[in-house]
Amino acid sequence: MTIKDKPGLMTVDGGGVAAAQTCHISVCICTFRRPELLGLLLGKLENQQTKNRFKYSVVVVDNDSARSAEEVVRSFSFATHLHVTYCVEPEQNIALARNRALQHAEGDFIAFMDDDEFPAEDLLSSLLETQMKYGVEGVLGPVQPYFDCDPPRWVKKGRFFERPRYKTGYKVKWEQARTGNVLFKRSILEGIAIPFAAEFNTAGEDVDFFRRMMGKGCSFIWCNEAVVYELVPSSRCNLRYLLNRALLRGSAFPKHPSHRIKNIVKSLIAVPCYAVVLPVLSLFGLHVFVKCLIKLLDHASRLLAFLGLSLVTERQV
Repeated sequence: MTIKDKPGLMTVDGGGVAAAQTCHISVCICTFRRPELLGLLLGKLENQQTKNRFKYSVVVVDNDSARSAEEVVRSFSFATHLHVTYCVEPEQNIALARNRALQHAEGDFIAFMDDDEFPAEDLLSSLLETQMKYGVEGVLGPVQPYFDCDPPRWVKKGRFFERPRYKTGYKVKWEQARTGNVLFKRSILEGIAIPFAAEFNTAGEDVDFFRRMMGKGCSFIWCNEAVVYELVPSSRCNLRYLLNRALLRGSAFPKHPSHRIKNIVKSLIAVPCYAVVLPVLSLFGLHVFVKCLIKLLDHASRLLAFLGLSLVTERQV
């Protein structure tokens, strides 16, 4: 076992990888002040089913200048057989953190996961097998909510933390793509100086990445069997969190250069429509009312952002 510890960088190699494994996946995790959740994710990553078809390593980028994740990563590194790289991106910006991760990733394939998620044991093998079967540049999979306690009834009925799922083989559009559960060929980054655009700051940088990759001819498909679980604490199961998330999402939307006029017109129509029906929808239950309110604030935030005003600029931890 060897350790290299430089300012902002620590690598630990536990060895133990069979020589027959020819494919290497670098699992990249960007984290910000969630050491307990990060520890859970790392523990779940250790037992991925490789079927002796690939090896994998882990890159953790701490987006906290205080290095709040360092001790968790160090403890995991000494106990695991995996090769682990820890580095710090001191400027709080998720795009910069993702770029830092890519600088230290050594695999033929890159996989991204969020620090509040944990994978099924066959996640990487399912993603890789699907990529090889369809011969595409990348594969995305579902992110399912995992509540740490029973959420309020209106949250359940509104399904606010559930995301769309598709049949395996479905060709994903850039508007549907995220980095919460994805694997792609490292080779698609060739000639790309800055993969994730820093101007997106805290939201939307991943959608922009897929837009540009698909624009140059890359294909991404869906694997419905490759599942990760998003931990949803009770602190998120409230109206304030959901509305802040909508405002943040809307504020990032105008940064995408595609269909700007079309999106402005769409929001100009949507805001008064949702505002008119909002009182009526309250009669159909809180979950229906909140769904409409989220859409109203999303579109209103888009319009304000087009004018240079952002009501929410930071993602809630």
